[in-house]
Amino acid sequence: QVQLAESGGGLVQAGDSLRLSCQASGRTFSVYAVGWFRQGPGKEREFVAGISRTGGSTYYADSVKGRFTISRDNTKNMVYLQMNSLNPEDTAVYYCAAKLSIVESRSPSNYDYWGQGTQVTVSS
Repeated sequence: QVQLAESGGGLVQAGDSLRLSCQASGRTFSVYAVGWFRQGPGKEREFVAGISRTGGSTYYADSVKGRFTISRDNTKNMVYLQMNSLNPEDTAVYYCAAKLSIVESRSPSNYDYWGQGTQVTVSS
């Protein structure tokens, strides 16, 4: 089992950048693939970015491709989401999630463990 805790959210202006962090504790972190998801007001939870167990493979939602970068440091049990060129449509609670399966997945139902989320608000 693994516990996840997100941090780094906040209130920023359009065009600004933020880096979210996800700290993992518990079982060896490198056995988990990780994804970032977000849930905006009145919206369903949606996939943002995913990264393989070693960090060698990453994939993104079309809406963030070229603006967001996911990375991980297994020596520190950390996963990051660098978010650039933020716009008001990026406003949401951002969650990191982990899964044991190595298969790439954009579906929240395929992730086994979740953090509590961190709020990102982008003003225009």
